[in-house]
Amino acid sequence: MNSEQHQMEVPLPRAASSSRPAWVTDELIGRWCAWVHRDETRQEPGAVEPLTAIAPYDLSPIAPVPACVPGDVESAAAAAAGAQREWSRTPVARRGEIVLAFHDLLLERQDQVLDLIQWETGKARYHAWQEVAQVVAIARHYARRAGRYLATRRVRGMIPGLTKVRQVRVPKGVVGVISPWNYPLYLGVGDVVPALLAGNAVVSKADPQTALTMLWTRSLLNEAGLPADLWQIVAGDGAVVGTAVVDAVDFVCFTGSTATGRAVAERAARRLVGSSLELGGKNPLIVREDADIAAAAAGTAVAAFTNTGQMCIHIERVYVHENVYDAFRDELVRATKALRLGRSYDYVGDLGSLVSPKQLAAVRAHVEDAVGKGAKLLTGGRTRPDVGPLFYEPTILEDVTPAMDVCTDETFGPVVSLYPYSTDDEALKLANQGTYGLSASIWSRDTREAARMAGLIRSGSVNINDGAAAAAGSIEADMGGMGDSGLGRRHGAEGLRKYTESQTVAVQRLLPLGPLPAQSLEKFVRRTNGQLALMRRLRVR
Repeated sequence: MNSEQHQMEVPLPRAASSSRPAWVTDELIGRWCAWVHRDETRQEPGAVEPLTAIAPYDLSPIAPVPACVPGDVESAAAAAAGAQREWSRTPVARRGEIVLAFHDLLLERQDQVLDLIQWETGKARYHAWQEVAQVVAIARHYARRAGRYLATRRVRGMIPGLTKVRQVRVPKGVVGVISPWNYPLYLGVGDVVPALLAGNAVVSKADPQTALTMLWTRSLLNEAGLPADLWQIVAGDGAVVGTAVVDAVDFVCFTGSTATGRAVAERAARRLVGSSLELGGKNPLIVREDADIAAAAAGTAVAAFTNTGQMCIHIERVYVHENVYDAFRDELVRATKALRLGRSYDYVGDLGSLVSPKQLAAVRAHVEDAVGKGAKLLTGGRTRPDVGPLFYEPTILEDVTPAMDVCTDETFGPVVSLYPYSTDDEALKLANQGTYGLSASIWSRDTREAARMAGLIRSGSVNINDGAAAAAGSIEADMGGMGDSGLGRRHGAEGLRKYTESQTVAVQRLLPLGPLPAQSLEKFVRRTNGQLALMRRLRVR
């Protein structure tokens, strides 16, 4: 490790004694925690103690949040269902007005939620701001487009003129949203907004690490005009409270690990309840021989290390054409060494902390296993307790083999591996290795050829000359995974319509479908066959 890396900036947190933002008082926390649904009339034996997360910046306790039991979840779902009946009759335009008011409040008071996100996750402030930007874009898009996405559609009936058919969208009812800690605002609230706009109520299971961010946002939506009982929040252990949510709702939106996603889907399916799942990824990036090397290296550093690598769509595998491998490797190492670690409530640091000792241990285990089996460490590969207890330097490995855990298993940290390749076909084969299929990236000056290659990658999104943000940031485009990376899509029309059922309403006029009272079945069949043949000749669709 050279002296340049030792000189990364280490600004102090705003609060002198702990990482707690100075403006956050116990009174405020108590007010937010009041949004956690507790049914005091039906407390179950052995109710669990409050949840107290640990601040990543200094390992100090954050704040106790009430923990729920399955009975609380049942009660929350019942209350939400009661509110949903009235909400479903609220015009879509009025729902949109409330969401736009929330949009404005979030922009106005974003510094508060940025502080909370940093306090709970340890991420850099710019990466926290990206969550605000995404939720603001989601709110604006769906508030403006919900009417179009949910509009009744007229379709042709069996007998034109006599059969009038409409397809309408009706809400699922109560939607369960189970979200992770790594993007508490974007993943915790970005899925709630379209569910509400579609006419549903929501029961959210807050992650114990980041409950305050969701509770703060819940109070903001209430201030914007959302009916009080429409969005219920429960908190607790995933195996207990998350399972209870799946058992109590009419549709489940889950973001998390593939293993847990399978369990959620199986449990929901037993109730014939639908689910949308965004799961893990081991995302590839291809650098073609004709790529702009400086731009590709800078983009790879962003795609690999944003949110300290704790992002489902971040890049972990980089395949580089052998003729430009050395140049790209050296440029990526330079870009990575320039990244600044920091734990301040401002925009000084480029990268923040890992979220927990468990996450730090997982990242260290992957790197140590790889190096122990012969991988070469190009930069990083060590903890930085001088910055904070959970900081780990952005790390680049090469000479990684399939025998190493980091080769195929998701690291979910600031670690990326480089691999040379000879031909485009080889690069595609390497990119398609494994069972994940969430996000991918191709860097090339020939965007037409890159687009052709994109069609051959099994991935929910492929970014050309961008690491991950171009596709994820396009709210009008669907986003989701293939294979072990999930089912369903967020964003776009599907991101709203998945929270609805398609209902067909058909009105038959004048004549019934079938033979007339005095008509024989044989005559009716012959006449109908003739009509069907005529429609074929007339190319009627």
